[in-house]
Amino acid sequence: MTNHCCEALNSRVDVRCDQHDDPFACPDALIKFSAKFQEYGLIIHDGGTSSITIDFCPWCGQRLPASQRDRWFDELERRGIDPWEDEIPAEFQDERWLAAMPQD
Repeated sequence: MTNHCCEALNSRVDVRCDQHDDPFACPDALIKFSAKFQEYGLIIHDGGTSSITIDFCPWCGQRLPASQRDRWFDELERRGIDPWEDEIPAEFQDERWLAAMPQD
């Protein structure tokens, strides 16, 4: 589990609702966090699954960690895995893949 920059963000990331299974359908869900990419986004409540990536915490103002999206795709490519065609290994479904990577 990821520890976010402040308690306010911790309480609002991936809100669980007893009325909505999908956070994109829940008006109380505001922030989407992608563990595998380490990205934060504001959920767009338009019936789809869009979000707008944010770089700073809306509550405490702290800069959020840099996205690892490009690194994720680069590492899959290095391993010869096509994310659009091949099965993605389980450790690449969340942040576990980052623990095995050398730190920059």
